[in-house]
Amino acid sequence: MTLLERLWEGLTGVQQSPSAVAIWWTALAAVAVVVFRPAWRIARHLVTIVHEGGHAIAAVLTGRRLRGIRLHSDSSGVTLSHGRPRGFGMFLTLIAGYLAPGLFGLLAAVLLWQQHALAVLWAALLLLSLMLLQIRNFHGLYSMLVAGLGVFAVSWWGSEQVQSLAAYGFTWFLLLAGPVGVIDLQRARRGGRARGSDADQLAGLTRLPALFWVGLFLVANLAALAAGIWLIWPR
Repeated sequence: MTLLERLWEGLTGVQQSPSAVAIWWTALAAVAVVVFRPAWRIARHLVTIVHEGGHAIAAVLTGRRLRGIRLHSDSSGVTLSHGRPRGFGMFLTLIAGYLAPGLFGLLAAVLLWQQHALAVLWAALLLLSLMLLQIRNFHGLYSMLVAGLGVFAVSWWGSEQVQSLAAYGFTWFLLLAGPVGVIDLQRARRGGRARGSDADQLAGLTRLPALFWVGLFLVANLAALAAGIWLIWPR
């Protein structure tokens, strides 16, 4: 089997879903990661990658010129794009960051619902590869390489069962990380540590207060979590 044939099979092939018990364990593991603060501090770097990926995709889709992505050791990040400072393109670019974990998690849940576990991993690897071209600092390069090599190792050498478990765990994590990330945002804002947050920039761009945008982020991510649970929770 050639490389392209294997890639195509991975994207379109159907993988057997894990047992109900195994799916429950992946959900519990994801809950543990977002609840246990030391684990969450590490896992937030992955959330930042997804967050900045959301900004980058929205910027490109709205015709803005992407100028680079930086990921920092404190799990913060920034995506720079060139274009009009106001208008729909800037609005969509700003709003996409905190919506990205829930939206990507929901898309992954749809793939798992259709038993395309390996496609979840290949899609993640594709996003990481495209983002790698835009990284502009060393820590960002290190983070992207670690994440990319981990996903590649599982998707290329892992057994079908391991791939399915990894895809489920990753999907649960994204669905749960969305609301938790928004809660952390509001905690930081309340402590005066996030005055230039996406929500505050959206408030400056619109006539709506930053708290409205925080609430919108939370509701959207909770809706994605509910839909994702309905799709992949064992019947």
